[in-house]
Amino acid sequence: MLAWFAANWTEVLGFATGLACVALAARRNVATFPIGIANNLVFLALFTEHALYADAGLQVVYLALGVAGWIGWVRGRRESAFVRGAPRRAVPWLVLAFGTITAVLWLVLHRFTDSTTELTDAATTAGSLVAQYMLNRRWLENWIVWISVDVVFVGLFAVKGLWITAALYLVFIALCVGGHRSWARERAMRTLAPGSVEAAV
Repeated sequence: MLAWFAANWTEVLGFATGLACVALAARRNVATFPIGIANNLVFLALFTEHALYADAGLQVVYLALGVAGWIGWVRGRRESAFVRGAPRRAVPWLVLAFGTITAVLWLVLHRFTDSTTELTDAATTAGSLVAQYMLNRRWLENWIVWISVDVVFVGLFAVKGLWITAALYLVFIALCVGGHRSWARERAMRTLAPGSVEAAV
């Protein structure tokens, strides 16, 4: 058992911190951010070791987004903590961002690395960035994007032989479903509350 743990400690630690991070996000708990930052550091080492360079770089971006999100949730106005729907005008820009980031990362990985999963690595990284931006904005639909990305991640990690991490992302999918339901209930309660902005619209 100790030998197995010594050989897989980064995946195990990534599993534990990742699970805690998503569970806390689903409950709209600000502690999701420091736990998420710890998870980023673990996955940065793990993904680099397995030539998932875009996903490794993603962890660095997550660190910056995590700090920004943490500050926003702590210092923001009380109203900013409430769940909102993504504005329709934002959808084309989110799609454009996903496509552009995917294309750029694919080109970099194809030309300058020994990656064997360039397109999948690039697309999951781009999708994760879009989802994290939406999470920081507390847009309800972030959970739909996370679920879509995590489904692809499960297959990617299985191909790479990262079975513990693949299992973690299966759990992530279930947590994201729960997170969406929880956030939707909170938004619906605010919409129906007397005097709420949503109820008045």
